[in-house]
Amino acid sequence: MTADDVQALTAQLARDPSSLVFLPLAEALRRRGQLDAALPVAEQGAARFPEMAGAWDLLARIRSDRGEGDLAFDAWTTVLRLDPAHLGAYKGLAFLSFRAGEYARSLRYLQRAVDLAPGDDALRAALERVREAAGARPVPGYSQPAADPLRVLEAEPGLALLLDLQGRPLAGSIRNADGKDAGDAVAAVLAGISREAERAVRLLGLGPWRRISLEGGPANFELRTPTIDSVLLVTRPREVPAGRLALLADRAASAARRWLEELR
Repeated sequence: MTADDVQALTAQLARDPSSLVFLPLAEALRRRGQLDAALPVAEQGAARFPEMAGAWDLLARIRSDRGEGDLAFDAWTTVLRLDPAHLGAYKGLAFLSFRAGEYARSLRYLQRAVDLAPGDDALRAALERVREAAGARPVPGYSQPAADPLRVLEAEPGLALLLDLQGRPLAGSIRNADGKDAGDAVAAVLAGISREAERAVRLLGLGPWRRISLEGGPANFELRTPTIDSVLLVTRPREVPAGRLALLADRAASAARRWLEELR
C-alpha cells in the first residue's frame, strides 16, 4: 500500500471515526513499520468495536511487533474469548510463549492451531521445532501432573477453588460456614460472575479482566484468571491483610497456570 493510500484511509477515518477503515489503515501502518502511528488507530478501533475479534487480533499483532508481549498476550486471549477457533490468535500466543522460553505453553497453542488447520505444513513444521526445543517426543499429548496446584497456599483445605468456565471444579475446595463442602454451588456462581465480568470489561473497552477483589462479611475473596478458560477463587478470614491475600492469590494463579498447561 502506497503512502497516498495510507493518507486516503487516514482522511476517511477522520471523516467517519466509526468506520471499519481503521482495520486496513492500522494494518498498512504496521506493515510499513509505523507502529507508533498504528497503535492508537487499532486501540480506538477495538474500543469502538469490543466484540470484534479481528480488531483485537490486529491490536495484538501491533503490540507483539512493538515487543509488548504481555499486552499482546492479553489482546490475543480476548480474541479467543470472542472467537475460540481463531487460528491467528493461537499462532500468536504460541510465538509469544516460545519467545519467552515457555515451550510447554507454546506446544499447547501450536497443537490447537494444527487441529484447526491440519493441512498447514508450516504449522506442523513449527510444532516439530518447538517439540525439539522443549526436548519433547514428537507425539501429541501432554503428561498429567499429579501435584495439586493449590498446594502453594500452604493452608488448610477449603479455602481455594479452581474451576473452568463451565463451572466445573478442577482443584481445591471451598467450605461454607458450617464446614460443609460448597464447591459445586460456588463454582456455578463463579462461572456466572466470570461471564458478567467479561461482558462488563468488553463494553467498557478495558480488555480482559485479570483480578477481582471482594469483601464479604467474615471473609475476603480474590478472583484470578490463571488461563483463558479457568477461574481461581482464594478466600481468607477478614483479619488476614488484603495485601497478603492478594499475594497468595497471585502465587496460586501462577501455579494453577503451570498445572493446567501441563495437563493439556
